[in-house]
Amino acid sequence: MNAHAAQTASMEHDTIAVGRTENWGAISATLDAQGWAVLPALVSPEQAQATAALFDEDARFRSRIVMARHGFGRGHYGYFAQPLPPLVARLRHDLYPPLAMIANRWQARMGSDTRFPDTHADFLARCHAAGQTRPTPLLLCYGPGDYNCLHQDLYGAHAFPLQVAILLSQPGADFTGGNFVLTEQRPRMQSRVDVVPLAQGDAVVFAVNQRPVRGTRGEYRVTMRHGVATVRSGQRHTLGIIFHDAT
Repeated sequence: MNAHAAQTASMEHDTIAVGRTENWGAISATLDAQGWAVLPALVSPEQAQATAALFDEDARFRSRIVMARHGFGRGHYGYFAQPLPPLVARLRHDLYPPLAMIANRWQARMGSDTRFPDTHADFLARCHAAGQTRPTPLLLCYGPGDYNCLHQDLYGAHAFPLQVAILLSQPGADFTGGNFVLTEQRPRMQSRVDVVPLAQGDAVVFAVNQRPVRGTRGEYRVTMRHGVATVRSGQRHTLGIIFHDAT
């Protein structure tokens, strides 16, 4: 094993903060209030750098996407192949249970009968039984002038309502611009925009599609979309953790 591979393997197996330092009660309240919440320093700078370096390893990915070819924006991303890198697999495994509790509470508030199982393995079994068998965690790379149009990551009938994006690059040092952006469309109202401040290693948890909001007449649904503003200089790498698999 060469030095880079050894460092990557070490970083992938280092500890992460999920369930150890996060206050999930506060995160749940923030998600209820605004549809997104930041998990500070979810991964270390070393883990972030080692994960970003995987982008150049073609064997890690089941497919690569040039965003401009599909009208998605500008930039590149790749969907990881199985087996997922250990850090990516563990993030998916460890983040799912507390988020499933929030997701099930949201489902009840929105009047949906759908509930999500306690473990990610059981949820993946549901996806796979429906033909959604392709892994969806992805690694994105943006250069100067690149951006990601507002969108939703829905890949089949079974979609987990929360997902996570982790900034792997250092703002101001590795890149400028490239803010993570969320929009919220409430019924009969204009869209609201949030720009999410992230440092290297921070994660943002956000609603994939719809979330409940409590109004004066009860609960109603708002629609969320997310994207990335134009990168002005440098390179910006992001790890996306999507919990449902794709058809």
